Amino acid sequence: MNRNQIKIYLSSFLLAWGFVSCTDLEIEETDSFITDGFQGLENPTSALEALYGDVRGQLSDQANTYALAEVTTDAQLIPTRGADWGDNGRWRKLHQHEWGLEDSDVITPFEQWNKNQLSASQILDDRSNSPEDVKLEARFLRAYAMWWILDLYGQVPFRDTSLPSTELPVVYSGAEAVSFILADLELCISGLPSRTANSGDELKRPGKAAARFLKAKILLNKHVYENQLAGGGGSPAAADMAQVISLVDQIADDGHDLQAGYFDIFRSTADSETIWFTESNVQNLIYAPLHLNSFGLAGGGGWNGFSTLAEYYDLFEGDAESNRVETDLTALDSQEERRGGVPSEGLTFDATRAGTTDAEGYEFGSNVGFGFLINQQYDLDGTKLADRQGNDLKFSRDFVDGTGAKNLINNSERTGIRITKYNPRFGQNTNHKIQFRFADAYLMKAEAMFRSSGDPTDMINTLRVLRGATPLGSINESDLLDERARELYTEGYRRNDLIRFGQYLREWEFKGDTEIGNTKRLLFPIPLPQLLANPSMVQNPGY
Repeated sequence: MNRNQIKIYLSSFLLAWGFVSCTDLEIEETDSFITDGFQGLENPTSALEALYGDVRGQLSDQANTYALAEVTTDAQLIPTRGADWGDNGRWRKLHQHEWGLEDSDVITPFEQWNKNQLSASQILDDRSNSPEDVKLEARFLRAYAMWWILDLYGQVPFRDTSLPSTELPVVYSGAEAVSFILADLELCISGLPSRTANSGDELKRPGKAAARFLKAKILLNKHVYENQLAGGGGSPAAADMAQVISLVDQIADDGHDLQAGYFDIFRSTADSETIWFTESNVQNLIYAPLHLNSFGLAGGGGWNGFSTLAEYYDLFEGDAESNRVETDLTALDSQEERRGGVPSEGLTFDATRAGTTDAEGYEFGSNVGFGFLINQQYDLDGTKLADRQGNDLKFSRDFVDGTGAKNLINNSERTGIRITKYNPRFGQNTNHKIQFRFADAYLMKAEAMFRSSGDPTDMINTLRVLRGATPLGSINESDLLDERARELYTEGYRRNDLIRFGQYLREWEFKGDTEIGNTKRLLFPIPLPQLLANPSMVQNPGY
């Protein structure tokens, strides 16, 4: 944004202030600007639980943070189907890289994560007299919140709660922001308990492995963060890559390892991969892609929205036109395990199978496939499902309007390949969403090796064989990015990965022609109220 635009907005703001000066205008504490009268918390333990509640809710949402991380990429898009999912172009603008200053998905995450880091800082304030374990968990959540702000916006306003409320927050960016966050994580690594693999509910609280994971994630992207306000560039430092490798090795020392049975990882049962999960409801991830009739005999269904591009689906091994599986998920179209598939009927209900429920003699949701859903969908009894107009419910590769032209508006209920990692058969309201898992750490180590002139081919092939994919003869940078795409889809890291690999600004289907190569899209704009309230913040380049 240029200075004239700032002046116009500031003039409008001051004019509005004059019109309503007789009322009590107040900037809410949620924006992290005001902590008037703060003298410490009476109950820091309760404050920590409230902070966890905020984090859980934010990570349950299919909009806001998730939308910025996934819908702005090649992995997720939401066409307008009749009157459904229009939302004034909200979803289309994200995928097409045409978002603006006032879009709610841009404004809300900035406010939410800043509120979280302020709440954590209040818990850490000496006047709150927080127990040491409470302080350590708050410190981790502060680092996590500040990382999200840095990753999405490039600037992190930070309020020192010990200073008078008249003092404006300082603004960290680049190396300074990275150093602050890493300092918090170092204290977490030294002070948090070790939470080993397969320890179930213990992993809803961060341990040493979670802090090491986040530190590795930041170090892998450090050169990006140090250059993002200048439009990107830079190269990773050898010392940072060495630390990434060491940190992942230490995570493995806590027993975390790759697990066979890909879709079992996303159940609420214990597994060797989960490093940290939140008690976030996974309903949105289940319902957002499925059709309203997906559950058939069991009644109800999904919201018929989120889909993926055919080019993303084509990253996986298997028949490009078909993705079928037996009811026990045995592949029928030579596909690798991670691509999942669509069964032709449901399973007979078996009360001994944990976590399932009876739906007229069938296992609820067992007709819904795992992974990528394409072509005809079936009911529990094997009959073909239909859309609301009576057409066979066949999910297609292409997004077309009523004339057959490629389009993101005027789509039918059947366009787009759907993705579901969390399956309704194991509970559509499960409060168990994985945030950090070992396969991601494992791939971070492989990438760090590659960027240190090492050869991670054996590592990548170990993972591929475990997932039922053909080993590769050698590994290049594109192979690493594609492997992360196959392993980590819908887990919230696609934007982060594409930027680090220099692919976020490339062309993909439906991206606006003028936005291809537009470096301003590497960051989201700072919301205008934040600029007006804190002169230390400047608008990100290009906005």
